[in-house]
Amino acid sequence: MLPESTNGAGGGGGGGLAVPMDWLCAEYVADDVMRASGLVAPGSLEFRAGVRTLALTVLLDGPGAGGPGLDGWLRRTAHDHPWDAWVTARLGAPPAATPAPDLALARDTWRLLRDTELRAADLAGLAGLGGVRALDEERQVWLPAWQLGVALSHLALHLC
Repeated sequence: MLPESTNGAGGGGGGGLAVPMDWLCAEYVADDVMRASGLVAPGSLEFRAGVRTLALTVLLDGPGAGGPGLDGWLRRTAHDHPWDAWVTARLGAPPAATPAPDLALARDTWRLLRDTELRAADLAGLAGLGGVRALDEERQVWLPAWQLGVALSHLALHLC
């Protein structure tokens, strides 16, 4: 009996099921960080946005990306970092070691984060502030899921 995951290395003709292990590991790390932070309820749309955003960050900030690990993830998810442009560029020219099944899931996740909107506090007014300003949580706007996900994943990383 062949193992469920061969990633092309199994017996026979190499037609085994390719399991996206890099993606699954990135998603596991992201889920663990988001759960440990306690910022939002697991299973909520906000939680899923945070997990997906952080999983993309973890996967695409792999070896050779200029700083994988907690420090790199914090830099990538910082408010002044152009996360969406970075993801688009990385998916266009992914790290050479990233297997095709992982890239397929990453591209699907990016499309979902880009095309889904969530109602949340307006985060756009926070950019470029010199001092600390309170976020007006009463002012709700529709945001692409990735924008809320980036903010939540950054905070979750600080709390873990």
